[in-house]
Amino acid sequence: MPANRVRVAIVEDQRDIREGLRFLIDGTPGYACAGAFSAVEPALTAVSPAIADIVLMDLGLPGMSGLQGIALLKARHPELRLIALTVYEDPERIFDALCAGASGYLLKKTPPARLLECLQDAMQGGAPMSPEVAMRVIALFREFRAPAPPENHDLTPHEVRLLTLLAEGHSFKTAAAVLGNSVNTIAFHMKSVYAKLQVHSKSEAVAKALRTRIVR
Repeated sequence: MPANRVRVAIVEDQRDIREGLRFLIDGTPGYACAGAFSAVEPALTAVSPAIADIVLMDLGLPGMSGLQGIALLKARHPELRLIALTVYEDPERIFDALCAGASGYLLKKTPPARLLECLQDAMQGGAPMSPEVAMRVIALFREFRAPAPPENHDLTPHEVRLLTLLAEGHSFKTAAAVLGNSVNTIAFHMKSVYAKLQVHSKSEAVAKALRTRIVR
């Protein structure tokens, strides 16, 4: 097999799809099929960087799942580029495949010409994804984005400590005992807290402190 070809292994249980992919890859200059497998198990023993650059991995497979196959092949051969090729486009499977080590995530409805472009993209260090998948990945990042830093509202350390005690279920009386203050002193501090948080009661103050992560 010429060294300049993109060598692609296929793991796909549906024979017509598997053979269609083999025909596409072997029939396109610059590409070569390095093996076509109907399940993960035989691929694990046959596929390595010595024979393949990229593995196209179906996810819904008999026996071991494609997600397991991606994780195992990536652990054994970190240099392999593993691309999920599947009908599934739900966020959970996308997230799991990328976490398992997939370098890309393509849907089976990807046009042949685009699929070949994605293989080249992967060879150049890219992470090819179908447009629908890319949108879901963006949505996932928005969902799991880092939380905003907590707001302080110019509360003093003593006021934050007092709010923490109240959030833990203390009353003014028991919080006063913990802090070594009188109940009147606690009431005085709470007036300051109410003004800074722009609330009017103990419950509102605790709720806002939790919501804005003053108390965690």
